[in-house]
Amino acid sequence: MSIACLFPGQGSQSKGMGRDLFDRFPDWTSMADDVLGYSIRELCLDDPRAELGLTQFTQPALYVVNALTWRARVEDDSPAPSFVAGHSLGEYNALLAAGAFDFATGLRMVHQRGELMGRVSGGGMAAVVGLTPVKIEAVLAESEEGQRLDVANFNSFDQTVIAGLTSDIAAVKPMFEAAGVRAYIPLKVSAPFHSRYMHEPMEQFAGFLETFGFGTPAIPVVANVTGRPYDGDVRATLAKQIGHSVRWLDTVLFLLDNGVTEFQECGPGTVLTKIVAQIRKARV
Repeated sequence: MSIACLFPGQGSQSKGMGRDLFDRFPDWTSMADDVLGYSIRELCLDDPRAELGLTQFTQPALYVVNALTWRARVEDDSPAPSFVAGHSLGEYNALLAAGAFDFATGLRMVHQRGELMGRVSGGGMAAVVGLTPVKIEAVLAESEEGQRLDVANFNSFDQTVIAGLTSDIAAVKPMFEAAGVRAYIPLKVSAPFHSRYMHEPMEQFAGFLETFGFGTPAIPVVANVTGRPYDGDVRATLAKQIGHSVRWLDTVLFLLDNGVTEFQECGPGTVLTKIVAQIRKARV
């Protein structure tokens, strides 16, 4: 049996997440409070100021809960994975699990990442369901509006997320409907993440990462931007992620091609588990 541990990203958060973990690991909980300047337990369990859905709060919250979930897995003597991977924000947890940096260092990076991405406004994202990635890219190439949009997430064979200006997302909807899309769903996000419109925060974040050191991952970590394991400069690859597509379909296909037989989601929810099941079913 070959295991891959997967760490979810933004969209998997929910009020109450981590309820059984904060008391179990008071040292990391306290450390998170010190790094962030607020109570991570209060944010995740009570969300009294309705902040959990805001990027600058969502990302640190998910990182902490994912990290605590991973630590619990390790301390429960679960079998070691052959690979780790994370979707967008979750990639930081994959690198943490592989020993590229420690918990507090990862949280400092994620905190700044969330702040920079949270400052971007305007634009949005939409999920396109029922068309292959190749067909989606062909539809986008047919119009000026489509050419101003980018594929943000290649999630599965028939679930892809596009990003760009809100007006352009609305303009291409009839084109996708004409192409036979099963669903076209505008997402409730504040900005066009993982697109050309995020290049400014991407460059700012790359500069911020220069202040950190990175170790060589002890477990192969499959990178979002390549769909292949990190094979060089962790810093450069990680910085690119903000402004480039999340190649999750390629990630899962790589893991399957390299003998992974079991996928375990380390974090709240089952978003990635469901996507993996879709990919496996479509591949048969």
